[in-house]
Formats: sequence, C-alpha cells, structure tokens
Amino acid sequence: MADVVERLAAVPGREERLRHLEVLPAREATVAPWPEWVDPTVRHAFEARGVTDPWLHQVLAAEAVHAGDHVVLATGTASGKSLAYQVPVLSGILGARGSRDERGATALYLSPTKALAQDQLAGLTALRTGVRVTTHDGDSSREQRDWARDHGEYLLTNPDMLHRSLLPSHHRWARFLAKLQWVVVDECHHYRGVFGAHVAQVLRRLRRIAASYGASPTFVLCSATVAEPEVAARRLTGLDHLALTADHSPRGRVSIGLWEPPLTSYAGENGAPVRRAASSETADLLADLVAEDVATLAFVRSRRGAEQVAVRARELLADVDPSLPGRVASYRGGYLPEERRELEESLRAGRLTGLAATNALELGIDISGLDAVLIAGFPGTRAALWQQVGRAGRDGQDAMAVLVARDDPLDTYLVAHPQALLGAPVEATAFDPDNQYVLAPQLCAAAHEIPLTEADLDLFGPQARAVVDGLVAAGLLRKRPKGWFWTDSSRPSDHTDIRSTGGAAFSLMEAESGRVVGTVDAASVHSTAHPGAVYVHRGETWLVEELDLDDCLAVITRRDVDFSTSARETTDITIAATRERVPWGDCTLHFGDVDVTSQVVSYLVRRQPSGEVVAEHPLDLPARTLRTTSVWWTVPDHALEAAGLDAVDLPGAAHAAEHCSIGLLPLFATCDRWDIGGVSTARHPDTGVLTVFVHDGHPGGAGFAERGFHAARRWLTATRDAIAACECFEGCPSCIQSPKCGNQNNPLDKAGALRLLDVLLAGAPREA
Repeated sequence: MADVVERLAAVPGREERLRHLEVLPAREATVAPWPEWVDPTVRHAFEARGVTDPWLHQVLAAEAVHAGDHVVLATGTASGKSLAYQVPVLSGILGARGSRDERGATALYLSPTKALAQDQLAGLTALRTGVRVTTHDGDSSREQRDWARDHGEYLLTNPDMLHRSLLPSHHRWARFLAKLQWVVVDECHHYRGVFGAHVAQVLRRLRRIAASYGASPTFVLCSATVAEPEVAARRLTGLDHLALTADHSPRGRVSIGLWEPPLTSYAGENGAPVRRAASSETADLLADLVAEDVATLAFVRSRRGAEQVAVRARELLADVDPSLPGRVASYRGGYLPEERRELEESLRAGRLTGLAATNALELGIDISGLDAVLIAGFPGTRAALWQQVGRAGRDGQDAMAVLVARDDPLDTYLVAHPQALLGAPVEATAFDPDNQYVLAPQLCAAAHEIPLTEADLDLFGPQARAVVDGLVAAGLLRKRPKGWFWTDSSRPSDHTDIRSTGGAAFSLMEAESGRVVGTVDAASVHSTAHPGAVYVHRGETWLVEELDLDDCLAVITRRDVDFSTSARETTDITIAATRERVPWGDCTLHFGDVDVTSQVVSYLVRRQPSGEVVAEHPLDLPARTLRTTSVWWTVPDHALEAAGLDAVDLPGAAHAAEHCSIGLLPLFATCDRWDIGGVSTARHPDTGVLTVFVHDGHPGGAGFAERGFHAARRWLTATRDAIAACECFEGCPSCIQSPKCGNQNNPLDKAGALRLLDVLLAGAPREA
C-alpha cells in the first residue's frame, strides 16, 4: 500500500505534503494447540469460523483466565484478544450449568461504547454456543432488561449502566451477581482522566457488591494500546494482574504516511498564515481512495466535521462517476441505533467503500476488509492513533494509514518529528482514583447500595476515610453503629456523570416550542451559550436569548446569521499548596494544587467568513473557581536580564510559551488540549517572578499536569522545538496561537518565547 500513498502524494499540486512515509514489516503467526479443558461446543464454534489453531498468546491468556488469574492482555489490534477471554468464559458457563440448563455462572463484559458492545454481541451470537448473551444499555427495551436480569449468562454493558442501573438496583440482580465469575474490561486504555477515576471506583463498588453475594470474579482487561499494563490494571481494579504483552498474531505490511496541508493565502487572527483545513484535505483523499475502490475509513474529530467530510467527498466523486457518491457515508454519535447498525453492516458487506466517522468506530469494532484509514488531525494520544490505524488490515492484508495534520502545534511538531510519534511507546494512562471530587460521589453511591463499614474503606483507597468524614460533616452520610448510611431518598448515582465532574448539563430549549434541542456541559456553558452567543447544532445556527444559571437552561432561537461569536475570558490563578519542586538552574519547576478563577466578561462578534471583529459586548456572568492540580515554572529576574529579555516583551513571551506547551502536553500525557488550561504572567503575586502554569481542567485534577511535571524536560524541549520549526514569522495556529485563548491570542511574542524557553531549559536536569 506504500505505492498508493505515494500515488496520492504525486497528484499535481500536492508537492511536499507527504512529510514522512514509514512501512511496518509483515509478521508471521505462532500457533498453539487448543487446551484440553475447552468445551467441545466452544471449540467447534471457533473452528467453524476458521480458527483451527489459536495463536500462542490467545492460549496463554485463556489458560490464565481458566486458572482464575486476573489478566491484562495488551497485544496489538486485530490480535484476537476477544477469543482469549471468550473461550474460557463460554466454556466455564457451559460447564457450570445445572442439569436443567440453569445458569451456574455469569459473566459481565464492559466496553466504553455501545457500538463495541453490539459488535461483541454479533460475534458471540454468531458462534451459536447456546450461551445466553444479551446487552444491557441505553438502547435496551424494558423486556430485554428484564430477560437479561432473570436469564442472561453473558451480559454486555458499559460503566455508565453499571454505575446508574445495575449497582444501585443490585437486589434485583442478586441471582446474576451471586454467580458472577468473570468481569471483562475491554479497551481499558480508554479509562483515563476523570472518566478513568470514576470507572476505577465503580469497579471497586462492583467488587464490594459481588462479595456481598458470595462472588469473587476474575477480572480480564484488554487493550491494544496500554502502557505499563500491570500498573494501569492495578490502578483501575485495585487487583494485581498478570500482564501478557507478546503478540503472536500475523500482520500484513502497514504503510503510514504523515501528511501536512499547505499554507493558504488567507490570513487569520492577527494576520497569521493559515493552513488548509485537515478535514478538507481528508475529504479529497477519501474521494481519491474510493475512486480507486480502496475500502477506507476516515476519522474526523467532530460530529459536524464527519458529516462535512462525507458531503465533500460525495461532491468530488459525483464529478467522476454518478454511481460513486452512494458508496460514501458518515457515521457518528447521535444516530438512531438501527441507523448505526445498518452503516456498520454496509461497510462490512462492501456496499460502502468510504466512511467518514468520529472516534465512535475507533474502539475494537471488527470491520474486516478495510484497506486504508485516514485520520484528520492527531487524535490526542498515540494510543488512540494506533487504535485508529488498526482498523485497517484486520484480515491480515497489507494496509495503509495517513495522518493529516491540523493547523495545531502538536500536529505540526509530529509531522516534523515522526519518531516522536511512530518510534515512541504509547502513553501511560493518567487518572487519579483518589481525587476527592470523584471519590465523594462514589462513596455516596456505595453507601446507598450497602451501608459503608470500616472494613470497606481500604477498598476505596487511602483518602476514603477523610472523604467520608467530610460527607458526614456535610450531612450527606450519617454515622451509625453498623456503618455510614446515605441520608437522602434519591439515588446518588443519578446525580453523577462518570464522564465528567463539571456539574449538571444545561438544556438548550427552543424559545417558540419549548423543545429541548440539545445540551451543553456546565464547564463550557458560560463561554458557548451565554446571552447573545451564536450556537451551532447539527449544522444549524441558533442565537442564545437567555441563560438561566439556576435552572440549568439556555433559551435559543433558530437564526441564519453571517457572523460568529467568541467569548473573552479573564483568568486568575493562586497557589494553594506546592507538593513537589525541582531546581532547574536559576529556575524552578513546581507541581501542586491551585485555585483557578475564571470569568467570561464579554463576547466578540466576528463577520464570517473573514473573521473580522465588528463589535464587543459586555456580559454579566459570575466568576467561577476551580480547585485543581497544576505544573508551573518560575524564572527569576536576573536570569531574564542575563538573556536580554526586556520587561516589555515578557508577557507576550510567557503567553506564547504557555500556549505551545499546552498544545504539546498531549504528547506526554493521555489528554486532549481541551482537558487542560494555562495562565502566564510576567510577575505572579504568589511567586514574585515570571510564572507559567499549565493546569488540569477538572476539579481535583485528572493526573495530566502531574505527568507533565515528571516529563517536563522532554515536554518543554518539544515545545521549544515546535516553535522554532514553524515556518511562520510572528506566530500562527501551528505554533503559538490557541483556539481556546480567552485573551484572543494577545499578546504573543514568538521570538521571546524561544529565548524564554532557552533560559528555562538551560538548567533542566537530565532526569526531570
């Protein structure tokens, strides 16, 4: 497939867009005989699907699970991880049945997406082993849920349903839980940040509930892209796991291209040059590949972007052959379940040749026959990149993938430094199960399920006792001789979104009809749904008439407008506590707790498509304070003077360094730039000197800033290199401008940022 990539790059007008091409060699398989304990029905089912001899790593994992060991299986995409746990689980269920076909053992399978659970359901159903397999998710009917509870043996669900439905109603699931022998946590690398911290505590709640019914299940964790698997597994479940990482499956050659769109003649913010959009470039490549009958999946970061890429590709194909546009579609969240299933089946069956999708199709979906993957913008982590690359070539054929860089510091750095992407291991998952903002609602949920006792607290971590005492003081838990009890009639799990700690979502209500159009999370509502904001939903523009902070409601009106809005936000940060500090010559690197106070004070009106600012309107919104964790670095005055940095240049230099460092942190921590924030100042009141902060955007911290602290020398060196390598003169979105800057990217000083980072890095210790 390398010749296909080179052919795409050879099209006239695309000179120098292919920045790097790497070809991963093919690999031969190593097989092993079926274990003797495998149930004949299960073995025959897999043999009927062509698995005559399983791969060695599948057998090793199956043997360990059969022996009752907790296992984390970390082998590559398309390496048959599902077989490794399905064989012992299905055999165990069949072997444990009573004489009247009564269930004697049950299994719980957890996936981060409904699409992946449905994919597993289709595969298990096709085996026809007789094991009663079903799903329990938001798409399940009441009848299906009742049948799953009363008769299901292999239950496919997700952490959200476990948190909101199964555990709070555990008395109704008593017979299922009493027989629970296996828990499979698929795509375990996905559980990071606040979501990962919540899931870690949900799994501890599951262990506690299962134990109350006499069950002690074996945990099996799987991921193609998890670093330090035994560490990640222990943090997620609280149990020691056997890590299996050797991959004995076959693989065809994989050609990976790094592609950078050209600079355009259009000048963006502050006159900076702008690159052609990654989505537009991806649409062109998708059309070319479909025209060559190359089965292709294009990953696009946003729902709207996926729709736009599909539409543009169809338009281009219509000029080539009127029959081709129908072979391209889009796939994203928000579709009805039956629409998603139809698209998945059409892609598998070959009725579709090209699909533009969000990352809803990233995780483990078994779509055979795909030859190529296009990725519109670095997906945030190397783990996610390899997951997306692994969607192609699942039948063992040669495959190709092309990463199309966005106009972004991280993407620009990666196409210029391919070894930082292709030659580096995946990131270790970052999450903190002891985050008090996660632990508090989880302990409330646990107390509601079964009153908490002293013996339970160790299960939930070293901070559990202090958090419980705080909940008692707040009146949420009551201490009695038999333990701590939940005091309210409502279910605490109903008030906790395990994918966020940002508070209740705001409803977007149409003014005329009262219809709820959509929702906005509490963390971003001030900046995206303030009065006067232009809000885009499913390609339509709406004006926000009113924002009710008490009732979590924004009233909107449908309007077609020729302008957009952007909020202007002020941010202050104070240091609450310093946990660690490391001298860097005259400078110092710190990690600790901070209070971030932000306030949206006005919004700008921009004429479209030029982006010209035509008005600014003040807003009267309250300030909000976030207690979180941060990494920060300080540079004393004498070091700045020695480097020739004038006082007038310091605000722009620090601001530019802050922006680019935020853009590069996802390379060293499993985060997205939208998970983190920053503040820079030429003289901070708490330090008395120039200080740059990069902080987690979630209450209590999510582990991202801490990982930045421990990788600071490599992180900030990459930041410096990204600024220096950018071909712009004064700064652009590829280096120091940020799409989320509350100060409208002003002031910024590219040259000053380089000199400032040189001062800092000159004293950086090797081990930092």
